[in-house]
Amino acid sequence: MDTHIITPGPYRATKLWNEVTRLFRAGMPVRKHWQNLRHHASCFTAAAAVDWLHQLLQSNSNFGPEVTRQQTVQLLKKFLKNHVIEDVKGRWGTEDLEDNHMLFRFPSTSPLKPIPCPAPVLGSRSIKKRPSLRDREGFFRLRNLKNQEKDSMVRMNQIRKLTLEDEQEIWRDVTLIHLQRILGVSSLDEVLDQRHVNPQNIIHNMTNVNKHGVVTLEDKSNDLPHWVLSAMKSLANWPKYDSDQPSYPGFERDVFKTVSDYFYSLPQPLLTYELYELFINVLGVLQPQCERVAIEALQLCTLLLPPASRRKLQLLMRMASRISQNVDMPRLHPAIGTRTLMVHTFSGCVLSSAEDCDLDELLATRLVSFLMDHQQSVLSVPEYLRSAIRDHIHYLDCADPVCVPMPMYAFCKQISGAEFEQQKAESSQKAMEELLEILLTDQNLTEKDRRKKLKQFQKQYPDIYSRRFPSCGEQSKTDNKPKIKPPLLSIKKPFSIRN
Repeated sequence: MDTHIITPGPYRATKLWNEVTRLFRAGMPVRKHWQNLRHHASCFTAAAAVDWLHQLLQSNSNFGPEVTRQQTVQLLKKFLKNHVIEDVKGRWGTEDLEDNHMLFRFPSTSPLKPIPCPAPVLGSRSIKKRPSLRDREGFFRLRNLKNQEKDSMVRMNQIRKLTLEDEQEIWRDVTLIHLQRILGVSSLDEVLDQRHVNPQNIIHNMTNVNKHGVVTLEDKSNDLPHWVLSAMKSLANWPKYDSDQPSYPGFERDVFKTVSDYFYSLPQPLLTYELYELFINVLGVLQPQCERVAIEALQLCTLLLPPASRRKLQLLMRMASRISQNVDMPRLHPAIGTRTLMVHTFSGCVLSSAEDCDLDELLATRLVSFLMDHQQSVLSVPEYLRSAIRDHIHYLDCADPVCVPMPMYAFCKQISGAEFEQQKAESSQKAMEELLEILLTDQNLTEKDRRKKLKQFQKQYPDIYSRRFPSCGEQSKTDNKPKIKPPLLSIKKPFSIRN
């Protein structure tokens, strides 16, 4: 089945809906069925549709193997509601669909959703963007060497002390420019309303952390209630919990329900409605060969969260990760594995849109699964970003900018899987060549040990060995035990290096 990655960009959720719809209509097998003594052509049962679509979603890199059969049923219900499919009597919208042998078919009309067009600029009534330090000082502009002296003189005439507002803009702009490069979009306006980016959130999330890397809050009223923290700590450290707490069969299930009920009672998801489109677009780089890129993108995105939301997310992901890895934890659900339960229980309270979105459940599941697996890296403060911000503040606040070079940064470019494997092979070969040189020059090895290790190396890496000793490689064709005499090893034994 022809499928492709929906890359970051505007209206990604709508594009994903159209992609799944296209694949389902193009690939779902249809045939003749009999029902209630009547013949129905070109249709399929609901159960067959669940089987086929479930396999498609699990193998599709836009969604992944975390998709459950029940989620597939929910998606088919949304297909019926949006007239992607209809029952054999032509009914849709208010009809229901279950995982059974009821018959459905494809309508003749196109079910694809139109991609919204960007709103036109409203001239003088449009919001005027306040000029930022990036515009005024040009600290992201790449300067030519011939203009460097001229630019320096201009800045010498414009030296002024940075205000608190200026420094906050630096924190904001440096973070966003790094995020733009990582996502590979021409402008963040395509995926983020920058009016929702508060630089004070970034500063707090990067500077007010405890020794475990968790955000600390000045206003304790925004923190998790004590009883929720106690319940989460009890589950994370199971079976070591407070002895004052009651213990009875099924106690851990009740504690888990208490925690999940609290998070679903919050007024909005932890990743906030305002940043929903941004996190949906980060899912476009959540590919196996781009794991490092995805981690860096999520690091920056989670720094934009309000500190209270980031703290709750950190504690929740740590708890879920520990529970899913705890072999001593009793089953919290009779039919669902612990890890699957963690992902599907908390996906809705981590990511969802303010409006009803057709693919929210599938996308949230994939993101939460990745966050659980990489929570320690994703929810840590990136040191390279801290250094970049510090360098920019120092550069703009320096009394003599001629003496301070403009900070420059290099960004990683996303590569294909084939290029990744090639680079991995080349780096491995280089490492083996360096190991061979160490074996030849290490003066702490005896001649006997050196010969033994070289013989082992020749057996395991014959290609690398033959490139280093071409003559020995030719000799090995007729003699399986070549006598190797590297430099400094041909001296007679009584006068060896060891003596």
